[in-house]
Amino acid sequence: MAEQDDLTAFRTDVRDWLVENCPPSMRTPLKDDEIVWGGTTEKFKNPESKLWLERMGAKGWTSPEWPAEYGGGGLNKPQARVLQQELRRIKARPALFSFGLWMFGPALLEFGNEAQKKRYIPDILNGRTRWCQGYSEPGAGSDLAGLQTKCEDKGDHWLINGQKVWTSYADQADWIFCLVRTDTSVKHGGISFLVFDMRSEGVEARPIKLISGSSPFCETFFSDVKVPKDQLVGEKNAGWTIAKRLLQFERSSISAGGFGGTGGSGILSPQDYAKQHVGVDASGRIADGDLRARIADHMMYAKAFGLTVQRAGEEAKAGGEVGHTASIMKYVAAKMNQDRCELLVETLGTDGLGWEGEGMAPDAQKATRSWLRSKGNSIEGGTSEINLNVVAKRVLGLREHQ
Repeated sequence: MAEQDDLTAFRTDVRDWLVENCPPSMRTPLKDDEIVWGGTTEKFKNPESKLWLERMGAKGWTSPEWPAEYGGGGLNKPQARVLQQELRRIKARPALFSFGLWMFGPALLEFGNEAQKKRYIPDILNGRTRWCQGYSEPGAGSDLAGLQTKCEDKGDHWLINGQKVWTSYADQADWIFCLVRTDTSVKHGGISFLVFDMRSEGVEARPIKLISGSSPFCETFFSDVKVPKDQLVGEKNAGWTIAKRLLQFERSSISAGGFGGTGGSGILSPQDYAKQHVGVDASGRIADGDLRARIADHMMYAKAFGLTVQRAGEEAKAGGEVGHTASIMKYVAAKMNQDRCELLVETLGTDGLGWEGEGMAPDAQKATRSWLRSKGNSIEGGTSEINLNVVAKRVLGLREHQ
């Protein structure tokens, strides 16, 4: 009973704090151009976004369950759940989107030394450093362990030469967490995990333009890049263990928020789109019965998926195995977001064929570009084919075809 009373008091404190500290504009739908990634290049189109990040960062609530000694919220699971409930209640925007929060930070807390945690974690939590991921290479995508970016031990520093590709937002990132080859005699056992400043001499990031017109990915080149010795995370040649763990965090984060929602980022949900562009009947339902049924099916699936992700997240926090679950979730999330984008474009009718110019619905261009962008969902963060292979081998116990 006392524990429940404490949680009730905590809820009251959280609610009061949010009333006082969450700016009004941070309780409105988030638009793509107002997403806060943090880092030294952050523009803060909405000034209240900066204020919201500063306040949430000061509380440690950008990652509420991370240890307070590194600047995290230090909350237990019931408290963190209450915080999320109260944030959802007022429809508060996320204060920060960050590969540091979703991927690197959790891996660093698990594998980093004390000095590294104290150095990097506070800046992640407060959005002062924006991170990118140096994993895939032109010849090492699905077979990531085949990477060839060379890292030599030069005594007082590491020397890196090589290339990465599909490096998300490398041109805007401050630092990179990167897989490199420190031993060419073995495959998985010759990989190490380094972090370094993207402004280091010899680093060059070139954006790759996608069919959607955006350039979120880059090809990144390293030419005689010098990295201090203390920026090796974990042991030399033990990076593959960290890499696998980080991929689990990545796929879990994609499942939880990247693809699977029914709205978000300022894009209307399929049902809202349909009511605007297809119309409603006398009872206020979507006029097209077939489309209405398919949208309802998608909404139910998305809701069930969201609850499943929450359950899997709780199991992972309790120490459960997340690797196989993450592969399943990532596969489903990618397919679900692609289906959602298909529904959005379908509801637009002929406007869904437009790319630019006048005469289209104001939201048509955005929906079309989102539909094109969604085609990459089944590739990034681990291809759907690879994730299905993981499920077949690790969950179903099927043998590889010889």
